[in-house]
Amino acid sequence: MTGLPHDWRRQWADHPHVVDALLAVVVLTVSLQPLLAAASCGCESPPAWGYAVVVGECLPLVWRRRLPFTVSLVCGTFTTIHGLSDIPDPAVFFAGLVALYSVAAHGSRRLALLAAVIAAHAIGLSMVLDREAADLADLTLSSLTFATAWLLGDGARNRRLAATRAEERAASLERTRAAEARQAVVEERNRIAREMHDVLAHSVSMMVVQAEAGPVVVERDPARAVQAFDAISATGRAALSELRTLLGVLRESDRGPLAPQPGLAQLAELAESVRGAGVAVELHVPAELPPVSSATDLAAYRIVQEALTNVVKHAGPAAVEVRVEVVAGRVRLDVADDGLGGTPDPGAGRGLLGMQERATAVGGTVTAGPRPDGGWLVSAELPPAAVAQR
Repeated sequence: MTGLPHDWRRQWADHPHVVDALLAVVVLTVSLQPLLAAASCGCESPPAWGYAVVVGECLPLVWRRRLPFTVSLVCGTFTTIHGLSDIPDPAVFFAGLVALYSVAAHGSRRLALLAAVIAAHAIGLSMVLDREAADLADLTLSSLTFATAWLLGDGARNRRLAATRAEERAASLERTRAAEARQAVVEERNRIAREMHDVLAHSVSMMVVQAEAGPVVVERDPARAVQAFDAISATGRAALSELRTLLGVLRESDRGPLAPQPGLAQLAELAESVRGAGVAVELHVPAELPPVSSATDLAAYRIVQEALTNVVKHAGPAAVEVRVEVVAGRVRLDVADDGLGGTPDPGAGRGLLGMQERATAVGGTVTAGPRPDGGWLVSAELPPAAVAQR
C-alpha cells in the first residue's frame, strides 16, 4: 500500500495536459459559485458578460504549462476586470493565483519576474481605482496572497531544475562509468594479448630449438634425443596450460579456477626450460626477495623470459647469466649472454619493445645493447613505487 500514492502521482505526471484541463474546470466551477449564488437568491442576476469574464480568466489555465507567460497575462487581465466590476467576487481569485504560480514554476526566470511586476502594478491599480471598497488591509492581503503564489511557483521551478541537473549528473556518471568499464576491458584484453605473445614466443622458440637438435643426436646419442623430445613435450604442455588460463579470462562463461600469474619465484623453472634448449643459464636470485606488487612481479618475469627467448633465437651457442638484485628498494634485472651479439633482427626488436612496455607499465625502464667484450646485455630497473610495502 505504501507505493500507491507514488504510483498515482506518477500516472498523473505522465498526462500533464489532462491535469491542466481538470484544474481549469475546478477553478472555473469555484469561480462561478458567487455568480450562481447571486442568480438563485432572488437578487439581481449577474449580467451575461460577467460569466464571460469568469470563463476568460479560468479557461486559459488549460495552456498554463505550454504558454505560462501568455496565460498569466490573459488570466491577470480578466481577474483585474473581475475585481473592478460589480459582478460578485469569489473569496479568492483562484485563476489569477494559479496563473501567477504557473509562470513562476514553468516560465523563464526573466518572464516570471516580469509577470510578478505586472501583477504588483495590477493590484496597486485596482486599489487606486476602487478606493471606496478597498483599504490597506485589502492591499496587504492581496499582495501577500499573490506573492505567496509566485514564491511557491518559483520554489517548484527550482526543485524541478535541481532534479533535472541531478538526473543529468547521474546520466553523465553512468556514461563515464560505462566508458571506464569499456576502457578497462580493452586494457585487460591488451594485457592478455601481451601475455599470449610472451608465452608463445618463448615456448615455440624452445620447442623449435629442441626439435632441430633432435634429428642431429637421435643416432649418436638416443638418450639425449629422448630428453630433447621430452623437453618439447613439457614445454608444449606448459604453454597450453598457460594459454588455457589466459583464454579462460576471455570466456565469460568459463568460471573455472585460474592459475596464478608467474613471477620472480618461477625464474628457476624458466631457467631450467632454457637449459633444455642447450643454453647454459646461470641464475643469481636472492634467497629472500622483498615483497613486490603483482604487476611488478609479472613484469620482471616476462622481461627475463623475453630476454632469454631472444638469446635462444638469435645468440647462437651461448651461455647466459641472469641476475636479480634489489638495491635501495629498486628491483634490477640483468640478462647477459656471450653469444653472437650485434644488432637484433626485427623479431628481437619487437621483443625489446615488448620488454619496454612491460617496464613502462610499472614505471620502470629497460635498456639493451651489445656488451664491450661480446654478447648482449638487457637491463631493467623498476622504481621504488612499484615495490609493495609491508
